[in-house]
Amino acid sequence: MTCPAAPEHQPVYLGGPRFQTDPAELYREMRRDHGAVAPVVLDGDVPAWLVLGYRELHQVTSDPVLFSRDSELWNQWERIPADWPLLPMIGRRQPSILYTVGERHRERAAVISEALEAVDPFELKGHAERFADELIDDLCGKGSCDIVGEYAMLLPLRVLARLYGFSDAQGPGLVHAMNEMINGREGALEGQRHLAESMFALLSAKLAEPGTDVVSRMLANRSGFTVEEVAQDLMVMMAAGHQPTADWIGNSLRLMLTDDRFAASLAGGRHSVGEAMNEVLWEDTPTQNVAGRWTSRDTHLGGRRIGSGDLVLLGIGAANADPHVRTDAGELTGGNNAFFSFGHGEHRCPFPAQEVAEVIARTGIEVLLDRLPDVDLAVPAGDLARRPSPWLRGLTALPVTYTPTPALGATR
Repeated sequence: MTCPAAPEHQPVYLGGPRFQTDPAELYREMRRDHGAVAPVVLDGDVPAWLVLGYRELHQVTSDPVLFSRDSELWNQWERIPADWPLLPMIGRRQPSILYTVGERHRERAAVISEALEAVDPFELKGHAERFADELIDDLCGKGSCDIVGEYAMLLPLRVLARLYGFSDAQGPGLVHAMNEMINGREGALEGQRHLAESMFALLSAKLAEPGTDVVSRMLANRSGFTVEEVAQDLMVMMAAGHQPTADWIGNSLRLMLTDDRFAASLAGGRHSVGEAMNEVLWEDTPTQNVAGRWTSRDTHLGGRRIGSGDLVLLGIGAANADPHVRTDAGELTGGNNAFFSFGHGEHRCPFPAQEVAEVIARTGIEVLLDRLPDVDLAVPAGDLARRPSPWLRGLTALPVTYTPTPALGATR
């Protein structure tokens, strides 16, 4: 692929501190300098294109033939070393739903959707409330905690582990493994290995003794898919369901603790929780950039010539803020859910998975505000830091203080 030669139009490195400190301003600058599609480079000077425009992102995700999920099309494979840290995110010959196309993809998506649709919504909310209460029981007497590290990063996985069939004891190891894998740094490949070993062990156990969990339902209705394919899809579901949901909780609570518009809800009301969660999906979405799509032939996009086999990255955060379609930036977005935060097109996050994530996130926030109604930031808002990842946007910590209260377990 080729990129503009003028210095001001040199490719942007997809990493570095600005994705951590102020990605919104960085996206504005990239849009100013490059337009709706910007040339970028990944670790190891690997070239790609980042789609910044809302309409252009809609075009890419609406045409799975031209902009394919088949990573074998990539024209850069000969440059990619075996230990490239982004391989868990941009994999080759991975038999997961992420890289399956056409009818085969639709069949696999149906298996996943049916397994998740069978989750009882009352049971799901019950698990989320119980695990949220247990986590807060460990924190409520201290008077201070880190909501991200001690709560948000633990709750989604504990709920998902129960739904899938994992034991509660396996949770912490799975959290660490997935965080390493998604951050795309030196521990990424080891994190992927741990997750894969854990998933195959669970599948083996459920093949021998099925239960009423998601994993057992997928194994019973896998439509001819191999156990390895089911394992790959479950790993995708686990990763996609845990980290973004944890960041959804953390980012929403940050908004509610730093924005005066939400102060009333912290005094006991719940009417603003949904508004905060929706605004985060527009303005501070956990999934910022997604890899990727590969062009099946030469084409043009946003005024750029995109070569056959080029890697096209989905700029979710940038597209959500595209001034060509957003006239309400910085304002509450109400019930408007036209954001790209769950993707678009046939590779969009399945609707049942979105519902599971929303129930976990909303329940986690509501239980915390019920149990710790006077929760407040322990540091200036400007001191809050983000993880150094261009892919997912979440806080490294959210330190808070509150009045110590007895644990519920002590009064039962």
